[in-house]
Amino acid sequence: MRISSVQFVYQLAYQAVGILALGVSMGTVYAATPIEHWQQPKGSSIWLASSMGIPMVDVHVEFDQGARRDPENKMGLSSLTASLANKGVLAWQAHPALDEAGLGEAWADLGADFSIGSDNDTFSFALRSLTYPDVLPAAIALAAQQIAAPAFDPVVAQREIDKTIAAIKEAETRPDYVAGVAYAKAVFGQHPYGHATTEASLKALTLDDLKQFYQTKLNPCQAKVSIVGALTREQADQLVTQLLAGLKTDSPATCPTLADLPDPAKLTAAVNLDLPFDSAQAQILMGQPAMKRSDPDFFAILVGNHILGGSGSISRLSDEVREKRGLTYGVDSYFAARQSVGEFTISLQTRPDQAQQAAALSMQVLKDFVEKGPTEAEVIAAKANLIGGFPLRIDSNRNLLSNIANIARNGLPLDYLDTWTQRIDAVTREDIQRAFAAKLQPEQMVTVILGAKPAQ
Repeated sequence: MRISSVQFVYQLAYQAVGILALGVSMGTVYAATPIEHWQQPKGSSIWLASSMGIPMVDVHVEFDQGARRDPENKMGLSSLTASLANKGVLAWQAHPALDEAGLGEAWADLGADFSIGSDNDTFSFALRSLTYPDVLPAAIALAAQQIAAPAFDPVVAQREIDKTIAAIKEAETRPDYVAGVAYAKAVFGQHPYGHATTEASLKALTLDDLKQFYQTKLNPCQAKVSIVGALTREQADQLVTQLLAGLKTDSPATCPTLADLPDPAKLTAAVNLDLPFDSAQAQILMGQPAMKRSDPDFFAILVGNHILGGSGSISRLSDEVREKRGLTYGVDSYFAARQSVGEFTISLQTRPDQAQQAAALSMQVLKDFVEKGPTEAEVIAAKANLIGGFPLRIDSNRNLLSNIANIARNGLPLDYLDTWTQRIDAVTREDIQRAFAAKLQPEQMVTVILGAKPAQ
């Protein structure tokens, strides 16, 4: 009966959370929930959007310990550590040990979710729970145990390594994966963003590597914690203290300083890779290192890319490559928002005999855009579209949490969401032309074409 009741409350929460996250008046959209920020005595930094209407809370804890900090010969260290830390816990304090199945059942009994994950830039914990007195304390306790005492069972570790190797071998049969690996290596060179997890790098990992990473790299004094939900500041502070109680802690005064990672080197010449692959569709990736998420031109680039290729079928790339010439079902462009300089990419698929034509046309569209910029009409339409779509960025607890984590990760102001639409509206055609000309050099881009065939 408990589970069905919990699920019913979650359904109500999903329906109502958009009302709490947004305020709408006379067509103006704004973030109604203020964001508080403070630092604990042990150094953990907390960002809280307190909303008491729905008895639910989402918590995201992250560390700057993603794959970009993995040793080159042991790529996969952070992701494998995260995967294994989800697979059972040791006894901790008054709580008994639980194997993988038992841990899953314990979370199901609570109707709560907890996960550990990693990506290129971060290693993170995520908790979602109702805030009822008979649910939240137990969820916090179980999450704290999982954070403090992952089992790191050697049999499970070998299973996860074998499973990951099998997944890589399967991925190597897919054209999108093969093209992506080649593209990342060509764009980023020796920078960690260009490194790929391989069978050899996984086999080089030991259980001690995983344990040492977990015990030495996840320090609460470096934690950035984002919280959305029905908690007061005092309750949120207590929750974070309990969650991270089992991790090794240094004070802010003795907190180790993370080494700065160099940005990827700029390309100095065009790189063209024509890779054979027997596939029904040729894969095309074009781009170069471009900008960090923290770049002051972020909003100009966001609006400009919406016009160029970030808005789906109404973008300039789609109009020229798909609509007018029928060379693809879809083409897009994006700027990767990374902690180090991320890549700008144009991505599309086409018939193998049309690959060279589609790539050349896409490059010409890009060159024209960088040289001449958008039209005034395109800028007006793009800004209206982005501003009109803003509610979807914060229409749920998880979407709002993602935005607050973005604020925490990139040191953005607490009113970032309140001023987002104004910042978009302030972008001019001249801003976009200047920003694109500064960030992109079309004559120095990587072009990967995988699976092309001569035109008949």
